[in-house]
Amino acid sequence: MIKTDDKTAFWWFLLFALVVIGAGLGMRAPWPADEPRFVLVARQMWESGEWLFPHRGQELYPDKPPLYFWMIASTYAVVRSWNVAFLIPSLLAALGTLALTYDFARRTWNRQAALWAAGAVLCAMQFVYQGKRAQIDPTVVFFITLGMYGIGRHLLLGPNWRWYWLGCFSAGLGVISKGVGFLPLLALIPYALMRWRGWQGLSAPAPKGAARWWLGGASFLLAIALWFVPMVLTALTSGDPEHRAYLNEILFRQTATRYVAAWHHQAPPWYFLEVIALFWLPFSIFIPWLIKPWRDAWRQRDARVGWPLAWMLLVLLFFSASPGKRDMYILPALPALAWAAAPFLPALGERRGVRAALLAFAGILGGLLLVAGAMALSGDPRFELKLEAERGLAGDPHADRLWLALAVMGGLIVAAALWLRRARAVTLTLVTVLVLWVGYGVVLAPLLDGENSARDVMAEARARAGQDVAIGLVDWKEQQLLQAQGEVTEFGFRAPLELQWQRGLAWLHGAPARRVLMAQDATLPACVDRARARSLGSANRRSWWLVDEAAAAGCR
Repeated sequence: MIKTDDKTAFWWFLLFALVVIGAGLGMRAPWPADEPRFVLVARQMWESGEWLFPHRGQELYPDKPPLYFWMIASTYAVVRSWNVAFLIPSLLAALGTLALTYDFARRTWNRQAALWAAGAVLCAMQFVYQGKRAQIDPTVVFFITLGMYGIGRHLLLGPNWRWYWLGCFSAGLGVISKGVGFLPLLALIPYALMRWRGWQGLSAPAPKGAARWWLGGASFLLAIALWFVPMVLTALTSGDPEHRAYLNEILFRQTATRYVAAWHHQAPPWYFLEVIALFWLPFSIFIPWLIKPWRDAWRQRDARVGWPLAWMLLVLLFFSASPGKRDMYILPALPALAWAAAPFLPALGERRGVRAALLAFAGILGGLLLVAGAMALSGDPRFELKLEAERGLAGDPHADRLWLALAVMGGLIVAAALWLRRARAVTLTLVTVLVLWVGYGVVLAPLLDGENSARDVMAEARARAGQDVAIGLVDWKEQQLLQAQGEVTEFGFRAPLELQWQRGLAWLHGAPARRVLMAQDATLPACVDRARARSLGSANRRSWWLVDEAAAAGCR
């Protein structure tokens, strides 16, 4: 084991994190949800040169600001491979978040506490899972953590106005990647209350010299203006009604309306407590033992613990108040929770109860993987058949590789648990994280990639249609357009299904010898003759068909 007082320990930790999060980079294509959409938008930006107004196919995409898409496209400009480029922003953001978590805890406490804090973040299952995905959330978590880091360098470790302004600027960058990037500014609320109540550990001056404080707001707005000002000017002067519609959609429906009256992903107010308990394992195992030291620190008015903890609770309340909830929304609060826990984690790691819980976590997880893999290899349990059918592996001679990989991963974790036991449960946790995520990235993901990415079904569509035939996509998903081979067209993504079919059938009848339609089984109109249509198999739990002129003869 590396001594925690060694200055090189952090670099060994960062190398370990790089292996855990980066394993499998370039070995799979984008998967739903979100990844194909974001990569498709970035690719169209790169190919069209339109950087202010993102497009999904022929339509504008107003759901998210463009910063994340710029990052993917810029990465592609360097590596020239979409299957590599699309995961690099998340990887770098995750590593950056770990570095910021470590450095703030080091400056606040010591190197040992800092390694525990960063390790706690890395071991949270949701953090690594998101770090291995091309979703906006890892990038937003980095910008929010940098915002908290900069503001905290001023409020707790300063005064340092430059870091305060940088923190506010980073919050603005978070906004133009996802609207909730403003969350670091909420940290000024507990700071003001704690200064009023005379808490210990606050180093920033009392709110005098208001101009310097307001410069933080100016820095925040400056970052937003990098995109917002040219976008608004273009939308108001171009004369294009789609640009005006984009402006209204992203300013109102995708921000205020989405928060106050969410139309999907609705969940009860306690939903994020369940997320923290389950998805932040094994870090969340420590939380019951942290309650007492947190309560003592609160009574002692120690802002080094109370300030990040209070902000974390504000973030929890903010997201819980909205009816629309997704598990990754709460992820930006994870580094702050680690900062509040940092001084107590080394001692808690020596507690018998904590070590027993960590041993149980590894044993249960490894046992489940081992038993599931072994049962699938030795027979035909229902879960195996169901999963293979959903993932396009039914009848695939390589399907057993999936179950063998699960059995081997589970066996390695169980063997490590039997060897390391409770006395070295912390080391066992690191082994579990390594085996789980390296196995997922290097073995499991490549096995599932053909179906999950829609690469196989699009290759089948091209083979069935022929090389010189154009394929028209009806009721399509982003992965279909992203993985399409040869000439393709589409008839709108947000357009009503009936309108897409009207457009698609008119297009098909216009040159029937050189065109076919591709559509989902569930939405084929009754006029399509299924006996003449050609089944393409499944992708992403949907069945797909090719419809030519003969199959659509009754659709006039």
